[in-house]
Amino acid sequence: MDRLSTLLVHFGIGADTFHSGPLLDALEGTQAHQRGRVYLLKEGRACLEMPAGVQRVDEPSLILIPRALPHRLVATKADRAEVVAASLRFDGGLDNPLSVALTDSISMPLKDIPMIAGTLDWLFSEAFAEHCGREAVMNRLFELMVIQFLRHMMAYHSMTTGMMSGLADLRLARAMTLLHNHPERAWTVQEMAVQSNMSRASFAAHFHKVVGQTPADYVLSWRVSLAQKRLREGRPIALIADEVGYESPSALARAFRRKIGTSPREWQQQHLQGPEQPAVTPG
Repeated sequence: MDRLSTLLVHFGIGADTFHSGPLLDALEGTQAHQRGRVYLLKEGRACLEMPAGVQRVDEPSLILIPRALPHRLVATKADRAEVVAASLRFDGGLDNPLSVALTDSISMPLKDIPMIAGTLDWLFSEAFAEHCGREAVMNRLFELMVIQFLRHMMAYHSMTTGMMSGLADLRLARAMTLLHNHPERAWTVQEMAVQSNMSRASFAAHFHKVVGQTPADYVLSWRVSLAQKRLREGRPIALIADEVGYESPSALARAFRRKIGTSPREWQQQHLQGPEQPAVTPG
């Protein structure tokens, strides 16, 4: 049972390297960028400034900001900071359920993530050399590293609530993974409980405690997230409805409006005419 691959098939990760070398001032992210950021502090120290406060990073660390949030990574010459950084784009835009499932920022010392050590060695080797195809290689390595980091967080239960926490819970992971793989099935709380080898009441209570949503709300959220992605791709609503588990376009429209507040067509028009609007998604 692969808990992560289906998420990445539907909502993949792309990286674009934009900095490698000494950090002598600040690297700044804004909401206007509509992308997340990942920073690798190879050596030295730096400060991460976000609206919630300032965090001092005093050892080699990975800093992940999964959404387009205002922030600054700041260092001076005296800090001797060496940083490699990339912007992250998640398929599905601002309401991608994978990025929404993560906290606003995650900072972890590199020594605590042995799973990514080999990728880091390769990435740093590329970052501070002048090989042909260097940037393309670094972009792919950043993508691989983020996937490995997500795997690490699931393996070590690093998330306290939300979708990633549910997938890390072995009692819930099978039902959630089957839902992700087969949204077209007529999922009920009882059916999900059976897949988890739990009673209906125990499953519902445990799911809500770990994920932060009722099972029914999560099913709705996942289906609507998939529908949004397909709407961006220009798929016909009739086909989308069948693919995400609704018997008709009108049934999808009712579910979509209940979760998002607009019809699929209205949401699609807003998306095509202006900046993406965050939606309610699993998390």
